[in-house]
Amino acid sequence: MEYQTALDRALDILPERNVEQERLTIPDPSGETDGAFTRLTNLGEIADALSRTPTHLHSAIQRTFGTSGQLEGDRARYSGSFSINDFEEAIDEYVEEYVICSECGLPDTRLVTEDGVDMLRCEACGAFRPVQKRSSTSKKRQREAVEEGRTYEVEITGTGRKGDGVAKRGDYTIFVPGAKEGQTVRVYIKNTSGSLAFARLA
Repeated sequence: MEYQTALDRALDILPERNVEQERLTIPDPSGETDGAFTRLTNLGEIADALSRTPTHLHSAIQRTFGTSGQLEGDRARYSGSFSINDFEEAIDEYVEEYVICSECGLPDTRLVTEDGVDMLRCEACGAFRPVQKRSSTSKKRQREAVEEGRTYEVEITGTGRKGDGVAKRGDYTIFVPGAKEGQTVRVYIKNTSGSLAFARLA
């Protein structure tokens, strides 16, 4: 049988797909600070949208943050202070690793374990691949990077000699004119120099 003929037959038996169903809509994370902990209050809703279990999503976020946590029904609690931007990045990483098919780019996948290996199987195109788990160290380094032209949510923990607010993110010290110690603000990174970053309020 010619390859093109076989391909045409395979396409003919695939179910028709509604374009609307191919779109992945993820709820914005909702967080709240609780002393030394940060809660993700709508983890269950996000997991449902991704067709994954809250337990699996929670465990992945813990690895990304490199911290301990506790699942409380549809809510989760993590040791440490994390911003909405941190949760967004962690969820984006999760979607890339555990949801989106690397071949067709659709979210119509399911997680299965074959011979002790976690596999991602796509029900849209039939592709499958082993799940690549990056180390929490590399994820944390990526999460804490500061890039010019990006916006971050940071906590102002000090005041510079010129009166600028000072925040820390990973190895970077960020100077924010107009920000006051104790505030949590969104900042736009204008430029960086070594481990120093200069920002403005976003």
